[in-house]
Amino acid sequence: MSKKEILPGIYWVGAIDWNVRNFHGHTYTTKRGTTYNAYLIVDEKVALVDTVLHSFSDEMIDRIKQVIPPEKIDYIIANHVEKDHSGALPEIIKYCPKAKVVGTAKCKDGLYKNYCGGAPVRWTGQDFRTVKTGDKISLGKRTLSFIEAPMLHWPDSMFTYIPEDALLIPNDAFGQHYASGERFDDEVDECGLMDEAAKYYANILWPLSSIVLKKIEDVQKINLPIKIIAPSHGIIWRRDPMKIVNAYAGWAKNETKPKAVIVYETMWGATEKMARKISEGMTDAGVSVKLYDVSQSDRTEIIGEMLDSRGFVLGSSTHGNGMLPSIYGFLEFLKGLKPKNRTGFAFGSYGWAGGAVRNIENILREAGVEIGGTGLSVRYAPDENEIKGCYEAGRTFAEKCKHI
Repeated sequence: MSKKEILPGIYWVGAIDWNVRNFHGHTYTTKRGTTYNAYLIVDEKVALVDTVLHSFSDEMIDRIKQVIPPEKIDYIIANHVEKDHSGALPEIIKYCPKAKVVGTAKCKDGLYKNYCGGAPVRWTGQDFRTVKTGDKISLGKRTLSFIEAPMLHWPDSMFTYIPEDALLIPNDAFGQHYASGERFDDEVDECGLMDEAAKYYANILWPLSSIVLKKIEDVQKINLPIKIIAPSHGIIWRRDPMKIVNAYAGWAKNETKPKAVIVYETMWGATEKMARKISEGMTDAGVSVKLYDVSQSDRTEIIGEMLDSRGFVLGSSTHGNGMLPSIYGFLEFLKGLKPKNRTGFAFGSYGWAGGAVRNIENILREAGVEIGGTGLSVRYAPDENEIKGCYEAGRTFAEKCKHI
């Protein structure tokens, strides 16, 4: 695939990773693959904004060569030090050893200590330019302006903005893991695109929501015109870039819909029966429900569904006075995401001693989820009356989800 001109003189020169299925140490599944986006800006001076994963270095360099000889690059902008964006730095620097690398102070520190693609990278003060919010670099007809964005999602993160084109290049913000031969939002399925954007936010940025919201508000205060958002993963937003900005603002505010996610793990099927009846009760009461056996389901998908769901219903069979291992691990991950404005309740079956329901409720409280229903605990398999109780508990919880 060749380079792609996204604006006159500005080219996508990144790489498409069609086959990657796990990210961030297997904490995130990428069923649609991903892209590593890098952008080449050709003016009187030439800048490369971000690079790619080291294993895709040759692809990026070949695409740069389709536009200019790489040795003409004057600046390499490092919006973020993580290796999926800085891994190709050692290779591209071989072609343009006089190019200045540009990033925040924490970026410089991170790159100095980082091993990009297995090779140590070292810079002196002469060939690394440290920038902060408001700093600018003139390329000629275009200007690069920088906005620090610490903890979106690493301390070194920053945005690069080109005012002449109202083009924002925000690295990991507003991105998605979405491999495609197309580059723009108006060329792909909008539902699939927003689904991947939501999963990306939920699994990576959710615990940073207060920081995300403040950065959006900061950008709004300075009235920054934005016509195109070109993130470092996935698709470029040009048809309606404010769609993803507004979505981020809603997610950052923990806005929810009257829907629920039921997540459970069962030993001999009794807890699954309870889950299904609770689901029926909620559905009959008019609340949309998603039901997942956590031991058989993709955690990334579940968390994505929970992002705008008001109700969390968690269940487990009791094992050793506690939960089964998969649901326990899931709840610990959920706790780290720090969801707000949610309500939930717990359910499960047990044999000679209980414990799972109580433990689930404790973790939900630690996560900041309000306990919005009495926990349901059934010995062995639920009888006819207990099944009815699960159905009614679902109906009752649905009403709570509709009205909080």
